[in-house]
Amino acid sequence: METKWSLRLIRLAAIFGLLGAILGSHMAGSGSYQFRPIHAHILVVGWLTIFAWGIFYRVYKVKSSKLVTAHGWTAVIGSIGLTAGMWLNGLKPFNINETFSLVFYIVGGTVLLISFGLFIITTFMIDTKEDK
Repeated sequence: METKWSLRLIRLAAIFGLLGAILGSHMAGSGSYQFRPIHAHILVVGWLTIFAWGIFYRVYKVKSSKLVTAHGWTAVIGSIGLTAGMWLNGLKPFNINETFSLVFYIVGGTVLLISFGLFIITTFMIDTKEDK
């Protein structure tokens, strides 16, 4: 289970890394920094955090596969939800309803917060037996 989630999270992190680089390039080229908070969250949450979680699952065996799955899904949903919600709420593209964009942003952030909590629990559920 850990190997599957490791690869999923690392692939998602790579997508976030590319999106963050594209946004940074756009801001530098246009001279407009309206995407700065979204760019920062894409790189910190999407690239760094998701990548670190993917590496964790590559290195450690977790005692509960259900916990790995719950953490993995909340990581995916929360990171995408937070950054997309931040974009919708902050820049208001497509005349999206303000209440919808705010709720989307809050729910995404809350799911990501749950993911961080699950990850803390996961770190205490690792199999510490060493193969000798």
